[in-house]
Amino acid sequence: MECKKDKNKKKCACTYDPCSRKGVCCDCLTYHLANRELPGCCFPKDSEATYDRSFEHFARLVNAHRV
Repeated sequence: MECKKDKNKKKCACTYDPCSRKGVCCDCLTYHLANRELPGCCFPKDSEATYDRSFEHFARLVNAHRV
């Protein structure tokens, strides 16, 4: 399967600039799920910028109708 890294990078919401997984969604998802997190693209922009990508933070946002 061809990686669409360049295309994905254009839409990537991650604000962590030195991230080596930018645009490689499968690696990003694998990394974050292993750490009980979701990738930055699952969060609203202001919440993503806090770098709290935990399931718990996501659940709070869902309960607040922000996601």
